[in-house]
Amino acid sequence: MEQVNIEGKRSGDGFVAHKDTLVSALARVLAERISLFDGDSTIGRKGFLGYLKALAGSNVVKIVPANGSASGLRATEKGLRVVCGSHESYIPDGAWIKDKMPLTFSQIRVSPSNAIVPNLGSVELAEALARVLPFTASDDSRPILGCVKVVIREGKLTLVSADGFRLAIASLNFDGSEAEALINRDDMRGLIPALRKAKRARLELEQESDSGDGLLTRAVIVDTELVRYKLHHQDGSYPDYEKVIPAEFTAKASFDTKEAIKASRSLLTIWHDDKIKPDWHTLILSIANGKIGIEATEERGKAEIEAETEGEGKIAVNGKYLLDALKACDGIVSLQVVSPTSPMLFSSNGYQLVVMPINAPEETKAQQPEAKAEAKPEAESKPEAESKPKRKSRRKAKVKAEVEAEAESEPDAELEAELEPEAELEPTDDELAQIEAEAVAV
Repeated sequence: MEQVNIEGKRSGDGFVAHKDTLVSALARVLAERISLFDGDSTIGRKGFLGYLKALAGSNVVKIVPANGSASGLRATEKGLRVVCGSHESYIPDGAWIKDKMPLTFSQIRVSPSNAIVPNLGSVELAEALARVLPFTASDDSRPILGCVKVVIREGKLTLVSADGFRLAIASLNFDGSEAEALINRDDMRGLIPALRKAKRARLELEQESDSGDGLLTRAVIVDTELVRYKLHHQDGSYPDYEKVIPAEFTAKASFDTKEAIKASRSLLTIWHDDKIKPDWHTLILSIANGKIGIEATEERGKAEIEAETEGEGKIAVNGKYLLDALKACDGIVSLQVVSPTSPMLFSSNGYQLVVMPINAPEETKAQQPEAKAEAKPEAESKPEAESKPKRKSRRKAKVKAEVEAEAESEPDAELEAELEPEAELEPTDDELAQIEAEAVAV
């Protein structure tokens, strides 16, 4: 349950607060239902927020329980009475709540002053979350990879996410005791816009005892000047992500992500003659001689951008994965490569993104001509067989047909074996699993 903490004054069982402050707080709440007066009344958040925005008469609003504050039928109803200048209205319990509305609650609490001691920047935390959330798994078959791992260790707050083919790590300076928790991506998504509007933020990992069996459950608490967010830990074991990060590299390049995005998009738009979305095609990155080259497969085009390089290397990557990595890093990024079959590492200002490569398509192309050359002599052997005098013997004709069938099947099998990796490089638009099958899983 979230908690709305606003400055105001108590008025009997109700409270008096600044209308704009209350509107700003409710706009940042993630829950769909608002609980007032210690749970005595519950109403829909969005409807109540819209009502307060339209409310006119004064900058100060008074909200008290409706019981006994009106004559007739209203005197016995549960709900709340709202006074704003000369305006007065009654809102019944359950207003703006729909049948399929999620059972998420936020409680409004008022105090004379609400001050928090921040331990990190709110915008800084929002940007870190925005960098890791896109790389969580979206399917329900991998619930653990659908979480963000929050780790406090050695003076750092580390946020980790992975979808099986990409691994994102964002680190912030943080002073706190060692702890960790797994938070579902959907619970964290609404925090990003709320933190960007907040002036102060405080994060801590809390342990609380479960009233049922006495076990300890973890939760991440994020306090802002208006709202307190409580995100509960998801049970499960997260993979050992540190083993996936490459430690040694053979080539390195530092370059501007904006230039790389422009070059990559211009090459990906070349594909217009198949049903695959252009961004899902393969791009080949090469590092050498103060430049990073970006090449489209099938010899469709290439581009170069200036870079600071060390060593030489080449690697193939899914176009969409490359664009996502460049957008997440932003500014100047460092790309480090080990080999065509090892993970590549993008890094920028305390942020790391490991991306799995695709099987190099140029190897397939180099083998295809050899397969065709081997198949050609066997195909040319047919006229010799046909030049022999034809006989009406059914047995010999049958033997000849079997020999020809065997001669034709062998080169076809070889070609199919050679072309199989390239076929895997062209996933269908409707099956994301086939697209992901191109890469080496984390």
